[in-house]
Amino acid sequence: MSMKVLAVDDSRTMRDMIRMALMPAGIEVHLAEDGVHGIEVLDGLSPDAIITDINMPRMDGFGFIDAVRDQEEHRATPILVLTTESAPELKMRAREAGATGWIVKPFDPAKLVKALQMVAG
Repeated sequence: MSMKVLAVDDSRTMRDMIRMALMPAGIEVHLAEDGVHGIEVLDGLSPDAIITDINMPRMDGFGFIDAVRDQEEHRATPILVLTTESAPELKMRAREAGATGWIVKPFDPAKLVKALQMVAG
């Protein structure tokens, strides 16, 4: 299955880890360094799913999710939050904003691929 994913994270190392986890599974990965950049990259892109961190400069993950959901063409695009945060109130806030799922870092590459296939497949 061919899949296109946008990954938004302010850590270059984490973006590289996400790309290295997904590319062997045949997933086309587009990267952005924060929410503002993520919205710019999203323009003209039709990803099958989006992965976003929460704690980022300029626009955090919650603002990014809100901005994505404000766009008609991306209202139904699955969004996985990939973060070091695990507080239940943050998970609830992300769900209310429109996140599809939540994965805590560090992540297992195979589980990330499986989660993407489940939400976007």
